[in-house]
Amino acid sequence: MKIIIPMAGMGKRMRPHTLTIPKPLIRIAGKPIVQRLAEGIVKVAGHDVDEIAFIIGDFGDEVEKELIKIAENLGAKGSIYYQTKALGTAHAINCAADSLKGNVIVAFADTLFDADFQLDLDKDGIIWTHKVEDPSAFGVVKKDTNGIITDFVEKPAKFVSNEAIIGIYYFKDGENLQSELQYLMDNNIVKSGEYQLTDALENMKLKGLKFYSGQVKEWLDCGNKDATVYTNQRILELNGIEKLIADNVKTDNSLIIEPCFIGNDVVIENSIIGPHVSIGEGSKITNSIIKNSIIQTNCNIDNAALLQSMIGNYVHYKGHSRSVSIGDFTTLD
Repeated sequence: MKIIIPMAGMGKRMRPHTLTIPKPLIRIAGKPIVQRLAEGIVKVAGHDVDEIAFIIGDFGDEVEKELIKIAENLGAKGSIYYQTKALGTAHAINCAADSLKGNVIVAFADTLFDADFQLDLDKDGIIWTHKVEDPSAFGVVKKDTNGIITDFVEKPAKFVSNEAIIGIYYFKDGENLQSELQYLMDNNIVKSGEYQLTDALENMKLKGLKFYSGQVKEWLDCGNKDATVYTNQRILELNGIEKLIADNVKTDNSLIIEPCFIGNDVVIENSIIGPHVSIGEGSKITNSIIKNSIIQTNCNIDNAALLQSMIGNYVHYKGHSRSVSIGDFTTLD
């Protein structure tokens, strides 16, 4: 089993946080988004994963080392591929052509999920879906009475289905997928200037491959600040076995209302923290009230009241009460 994770996008909707770090490496409850995604897929796959391939932009050596480590910690080989031009979903996946072999899961790195189904590796393909109230904003699938997908419909103006595609796909035959992707490139089959995965799926379906849907219980988005803060809340609530509060956290005259993630060497003085707060390692919080927020590593927060906020690494923030989104290496006094 191989996992392919395209993540070369610039993450513009998550700025200023993505000015200094790729969006999939932003930490949610202490772990990078892409790590939580990979862990969730490995759990659902129910089979050994021998390789995780990351398709990235020019993110630098340190990012590549971190991605390789994520794969190795899951017992898999880590591979790095590059997408230098944003030419669509099919093009992104095809950048990892050498790893598209055997059983393959493709997962786009801007979503997390909660699921309790197990993959049936004998099926030609499985498209992971979630039922939504307004399907007009999503790509959806239609199915026949046997549960086989009959149509892929992008942002339907009229109701055809409420099963939205969440961006995770299983393919029994990775080589066949790669062949269909290459066909799009070779024949310049594009929509709005991009090569689309749905075109490859449609071609495979027309050739007799049967795709099914695998419904997830919850679909969590990390596309912007508010969505990411909510995802942090749900990950904290759904946590089962992870230790969320480090043993060496120092508190003085403070209250922690769980669930919260609090990393190593955090100091909290005269403050109320939580619920649904994540604080990265090396941070210090004094004289503050913080609820439903993400604070990354090595921050200094003083005399603040924060709600629905997202604060990057190495931020000094003092004397303000508001909902904020502040990038790395910022000082606000």
